Amino acid sequence: MLERFRAYGSRPAVLVPDRVVGYAELADAVAATADRLGPVRRLVAITARNDLATLTGYLGALAGGHAVLPLTPGADSTELLDRHAPDVLLDGTEPDQRRAGTRHRLHPELTLLLSTSGSTGAPKLVRLSATNLTTNAAAIAEYLAIGPDDRAITSLPFAYCYGLSVVHSHLFTGAGLIVTDRSVTDEQFWTQFERHGGTSLAGVPYTFELLERTGFAERALPRLRYLTQAGGRMEPQRVRRFAQLGADRGWQLFVMYGATEATARMAYLPPELAARRPESIGRPIPGGEFRLDPVDEQPDDTGGRDDPSAEAGTVGELVYRGPNVMLGYATGPADLAAGATVHELRTGDIARRDPDGLYQVIGRRNRLAKLFGLRIDLQRVESALAAAGIPAICVDDGAGMLLVAVTGSDSRAERVVTESTGLPATAVRLLRLDALPRLPNGKPDLHRVRALGAQPAADVVAAPVTGAATTVAAIRTAYAEVLQLPLDRVGEQASFVGLGGDSLTYVAMSVRLERLLHRLPGGWHTMTVAELAASAQSRTRRGIGATVETSVALRAAAIVLVVSAHAGLFQWWGGAHVLLAVAGYNFARFRLTGRPRTQRIGQLARTTAWIAGPTIAWVAVIMVVGGVLGEHYYGWSNLLLTQKLLGPHDSPTAGHLWFVEVLVWILIGAGTLLAIPAVDRWQRRRPFAVAATVLLAGLAVRFGPFGTGPGATYSLLAFWFFALGWAAAAATDLPRRLLVTAGLVVGLLGYFDSVGRGLLVGIGIAGLIWLPNLRCPALLATSVGAVAEASLFVYLVHWQVYPLFGDHRGFAVAASLLAGVACTRAVTEIRRAARQRAGGRRNSPATHTEQISEQSYTIERA
Repeated sequence: MLERFRAYGSRPAVLVPDRVVGYAELADAVAATADRLGPVRRLVAITARNDLATLTGYLGALAGGHAVLPLTPGADSTELLDRHAPDVLLDGTEPDQRRAGTRHRLHPELTLLLSTSGSTGAPKLVRLSATNLTTNAAAIAEYLAIGPDDRAITSLPFAYCYGLSVVHSHLFTGAGLIVTDRSVTDEQFWTQFERHGGTSLAGVPYTFELLERTGFAERALPRLRYLTQAGGRMEPQRVRRFAQLGADRGWQLFVMYGATEATARMAYLPPELAARRPESIGRPIPGGEFRLDPVDEQPDDTGGRDDPSAEAGTVGELVYRGPNVMLGYATGPADLAAGATVHELRTGDIARRDPDGLYQVIGRRNRLAKLFGLRIDLQRVESALAAAGIPAICVDDGAGMLLVAVTGSDSRAERVVTESTGLPATAVRLLRLDALPRLPNGKPDLHRVRALGAQPAADVVAAPVTGAATTVAAIRTAYAEVLQLPLDRVGEQASFVGLGGDSLTYVAMSVRLERLLHRLPGGWHTMTVAELAASAQSRTRRGIGATVETSVALRAAAIVLVVSAHAGLFQWWGGAHVLLAVAGYNFARFRLTGRPRTQRIGQLARTTAWIAGPTIAWVAVIMVVGGVLGEHYYGWSNLLLTQKLLGPHDSPTAGHLWFVEVLVWILIGAGTLLAIPAVDRWQRRRPFAVAATVLLAGLAVRFGPFGTGPGATYSLLAFWFFALGWAAAAATDLPRRLLVTAGLVVGLLGYFDSVGRGLLVGIGIAGLIWLPNLRCPALLATSVGAVAEASLFVYLVHWQVYPLFGDHRGFAVAASLLAGVACTRAVTEIRRAARQRAGGRRNSPATHTEQISEQSYTIERA
């Protein structure tokens, strides 16, 4: 390995957001890790995150001749660790030495252990040799024609055989790996893919479903050469759509078939056949071969997939032979000393060989249920439900019942099952769940469905759960309450952004999650509920403090400064300009998602309305009762949010609402700009370039003849602060952060009439650029969250509240803050009550289908 890497020299090997690691540099880092692990051959367990440290640690363990056991981050690996007792735990490149030597007898060929629980839920490891890894990597590289110029992004977990096969096949040929742990629904995923010239993307069926839903077809990816799909059967119609899309855009789709027991791949469908033969798994990979062994049990109704007149030997159980077939299974430490106990792989799939030599899987032996004298193909039942828009998992409960787990309350589910199977309704039990249970690799968790089926019907949804499941339930409840959604819309694979969360609900959500998880991971708003729960389970609470995101802390601090300055408590000006930058930062994070253009614009319009609406309502109230409040009244230009545009500029309240007016018109302008298809495509391809261009335009205006004139600092000409926040959110690496910081410094030079104001604004925005979060006492974090969440209403009402307290300035500030918080709570309760009333009227099947579709928007990790 090391010699191969060094032979590739400075060729890019690993590309991460802030650096590019050449093969020679990677070889040195791998060798250093191997040295740290020592010369004694041992069993090394590694927490397999998708990052450079994990990759270096994994390769270092292989280079040192050790047997490696990757573990899924956040998953409960206690049973695996207790059962196999690894000698070393590796998290990154630093080994945790459990013992000096080893307690294991490791077979000389044993190289890698991959977990596969199958449908029983019992932990079981697949034993793989170096020959398995290298021959499968070479075969994959051959049929995909992977070369030195290829760069694949790590869209699948390293602990999953499919994800590792991408690593092995590309490093084997000297190609590059774009390493990321982000999902395809995260715009930063595509930023990294395009910046580093990605040429391929691997996905499981659900990945492709999400690609369709998040505007993939609209992306211009000039270097993309192919997509690969494995990890389960993808619907033929979706295969056709992607094959046609690839033909139109100049890339190819490879549909593949494999198993952990075969290292990764056993078959592939040549891309030129994908549109014509979307149901086929194709032909064996180079060096492998199939045969079909007769089987007695086949589905009674194959739905036309089998030809009764087919020749003998063209239908049977699919058996694979090749150098990538595993050594065997390991259920305990004693098995690690065994050599090859398996020489061919009985897949358990029932397949057909077509006259052109292609193979098609038509069923599965262990997914055939014998009920009421009928042999039922459970996969076919799931496909029938999926065609009706009802996601489902089907299992035989072993006691004469067919268990069908579904989401939502679609009344057609039972009818679809009975019609597709011929079973009476009394033989079918529907389990209506909030989310379909899945294994960490994204496949259906059949064991969990059987366990739920064993419970009384009334206890299924509210079944007692512990550990990560408890956290999942708490997070789902928090999302439903804060976003005011029905609980069944918040599945385990939902994310804050995917559920339509925005800057208005972000603060409340972050505070709730901080209480639940004790420490929020970076980028939590794009993580799924399951991933958030796993992140909480993978660490213990440390210290008594809490984590507050910098953007949240800045919102709270800035609004306190604004109110204090106006009330005369102290004169620290500049808070509103910091708030403009925070608004731009949140705009980039919550509105520039991977959703289609029309959905983006719709969400931005709703966010704008929730800023403009309360402002207009408050102004209207004050106009009506203005006589009671003395000089604190507004005019029609305030009501229409046009005072900064139309005047009168000498009004005593001319500066009261400037921040809200400017922000609303900036958002309208940004929405109009992004509604242009070409701009939308450009922003998706080059998010930082677009943000930087807007910032440069803002700076050009700022240094123009009107940029610092009278009133310019408090007008639309100050939109460059919004652009600074936008660029800060898009700056994902060191060079870009430095560029944004330079823009901040240049823009502030001489901008304000006070050095102190410029310094305060500069420090605040610099924190937005460089500090993702802050630690503070838990009680303070709660207060910060409450004030930040109420910042809009505090800004609106403080003009009328603080004059009531005369010279009691401290009380004036406190009362303004409390009034804003009270208004926020009241509006939240009104919205919740309105949604509950509306929810009671929405019970049509179409609405439930829409909810299921929305729930499954976010990425389910492969």
